[in-house]
Amino acid sequence: MADWQEITGGITAPRGYQAAGITAGLKPSGLPDLALIFSEAEAIAGGVFTTSQVKAACVEYCRQRLQAKQSARAILCNAGQANAATGTQGNLDTIESALAVGQALNIPSESVLLASTGVIGQRIKMDALRSGIPKVVAALSETGSDAAAGAIITTDLVTKSIALETIISDRPVRIGGIAKGSGMIHPNMATMLAFVTCDAVVSPHLWQQMLARAADRSFNSITVDGDTSTNDSLIALANGQSRTPAIIEWGAEAEKLEAMLTAVCQHLAKAIARDGEGATCLIEVEVTGAHDELSARQIAKTIAGSSLVKSAIFGRDPNWGRIAAAAGRAGVAFEQENLQIKLGDFLMLENGQPLQFDRAAASAYLKKAAAGAYLQQDTVLISVNVGNGYGVGKAWGCDLSYDYVKINAEYTT
Repeated sequence: MADWQEITGGITAPRGYQAAGITAGLKPSGLPDLALIFSEAEAIAGGVFTTSQVKAACVEYCRQRLQAKQSARAILCNAGQANAATGTQGNLDTIESALAVGQALNIPSESVLLASTGVIGQRIKMDALRSGIPKVVAALSETGSDAAAGAIITTDLVTKSIALETIISDRPVRIGGIAKGSGMIHPNMATMLAFVTCDAVVSPHLWQQMLARAADRSFNSITVDGDTSTNDSLIALANGQSRTPAIIEWGAEAEKLEAMLTAVCQHLAKAIARDGEGATCLIEVEVTGAHDELSARQIAKTIAGSSLVKSAIFGRDPNWGRIAAAAGRAGVAFEQENLQIKLGDFLMLENGQPLQFDRAAASAYLKKAAAGAYLQQDTVLISVNVGNGYGVGKAWGCDLSYDYVKINAEYTT
């Protein structure tokens, strides 16, 4: 049983945070497009970013800032323009953005982190951003999480947020988060942004380690379409406002905090996969019996990312052969004679031997998942066992529909 409870408040549930989201005129649609998260105290900051060789200006900016100073007080996110592959002027726009936020908040620009999302190759509309920054600062509120979550999305159909609370040293500690992402989603980060706030006191080195492991077990274990983006950013702040004793080394309290951080990241990651462009259901793959966790996750990610598996799920076709093929090409050694595959409660392969199962009922199971979209009842469970090892890993994805092609064929036109 989880050692925490879900609470309301999203990104502003932890003590000492405010957030806001406004329409600044960055998106052609006129929808909200500028978000700000602000910590009332200097916060320990950690980050995980895209592995792409083509990186947005904000990604390089944040990496350099966090290398020089592992703390921050504000995160500004613009939606509409990715500011990736925009050359020297894109870098200058990023620096100007941080300076403007710092001036508006009366904090050093070095305490400002940045994120962008939108069309690659397009610079931020700086006139709109300049006029929008004072407005988003004025809109900051302890109840501003929903507004911020709505201002960072692009092709998303729903906003994504969560907040959890646990007890450490007899005091409540909270972690909240918001995220965006729907397309260009693949392990090793994707077109996703995620922002996490925490009110615990934790050392910078430990916080970064926790965040990296949480990312591996969440955002790096989802896939929608196999495309990694230029802007992927996971930024987490811990401002110490819970007034709990400092967590400076690994132990029971650090383990509890990391478990809750991982739960927040996994909730947001699954919400991104569930909201995949054109998706009708969430796919959860669990692999057991591998040599170690890394091997199990690799197999799970390969299955979740298989276009053939995703297409079969969309077609409500219980074709377990595609699952077996994906597991076999994952680059992880296992004995075929040990392979077991289940779709929901339907056992299809045992000890490498195909079994008889009710295909019509299995297809109905897939149809039921699609009918439960956005009701948290839309999950297709794929369970794979590859041996007797202790390695267990999970990955999440979504089905591949006709609408995915339509959405991305017309993305800029």
